[in-house]
Amino acid sequence: QLAVKQAQVEDALRRIGGLDGFASEPIVPAAEQWRYRNKLEYSFGGGPGDRLQCGFHAPGRWDEIVDIRDCLLASAAANEARERIVAWCAARRLEPYDRRTGEGLLRNLVVREGRRTGDLQVRLVTSDGELDRQGLAIAGEGLAGVLWTRISSAAEVTQGGETEVVGGSEWLEEDLLGMRFRLSPEAFFQTNTEMAERLFEIAIEFAQPTGFERVYDLYCGIGTIGLLMAPRVGEVLGLEIVPEAVADAISNARANEIDNARFYAGDVRLALRELSARAGRPDVLVVDPPRAGLSRKVVRRIVEASPRRIVYVSCNPTTLAPNSAQLQEAGYKLTRVRPVDMFPQTPHIECVALLERSG
Repeated sequence: QLAVKQAQVEDALRRIGGLDGFASEPIVPAAEQWRYRNKLEYSFGGGPGDRLQCGFHAPGRWDEIVDIRDCLLASAAANEARERIVAWCAARRLEPYDRRTGEGLLRNLVVREGRRTGDLQVRLVTSDGELDRQGLAIAGEGLAGVLWTRISSAAEVTQGGETEVVGGSEWLEEDLLGMRFRLSPEAFFQTNTEMAERLFEIAIEFAQPTGFERVYDLYCGIGTIGLLMAPRVGEVLGLEIVPEAVADAISNARANEIDNARFYAGDVRLALRELSARAGRPDVLVVDPPRAGLSRKVVRRIVEASPRRIVYVSCNPTTLAPNSAQLQEAGYKLTRVRPVDMFPQTPHIECVALLERSG
């Protein structure tokens, strides 16, 4: 798997991006091959004899659920938490949501785990309807949080809607490289805690901090990379479009007593130009975009900001490649790429790339 993933990154950069002359560094292997995920989203369905199922969609099927008893990517504790909630739902004969008719209550179950803290949180996602809140809280007794989300749309989503805390806390806490982070229910967080630490260590290494840099952290989420970098640089300014994540980032800065990091809610396409005008040109720009990568407009905004170094944290080498080519056309050179095996047993690859301004 490691050899194949290493080759895929190199192939994407050379074949799709037309890039060469960069240092292709050895892939960082995963710390754990199994039971490494700190978050899993399961779907409910109906089985033979009206038996309640909870698992994953069958490959290529939106209407068929494969029942899961022991997910090998989840810890034993996370599996046990899922089974407790599913058993409670089954005992009360709650109906799964029928994706064809739009009838039924149970949609999804989200299980999150603080791998360092040991906290476990479950979030039951349903259609509009009533639920025995106290009973659900009792079923999740001992967990860090038990949440209920109601969604009215027909889409297969776990975000949005109305979320209510029925037991414990709304937030999950996790430790990364000596810092404590608080995650709101829908906040994005790397799903492999142990390898997220390695990924962020590489991002800091590539940034080459000397203690005085101004760092922009784009798509900053709850502030993980920026806050970990903050003690090593002059200041950090983060941009994120999700207001709840920005609130988490600000709270995390306060909790970790970091006073040289500021976070703003805004669309990178529109807000980066204003941020650069107000705060000044960044020395280092860290970008951790979604799988679709950076739009051409965002690439133009990054070039306008004119950082000396760009640290690109990528979860998709096929979008890293064209983005790197676009940045190279604008005067940056791809110098280093190091893949990280965040997700063993899957085709997904993370990597960190360093682009430096020519001249």
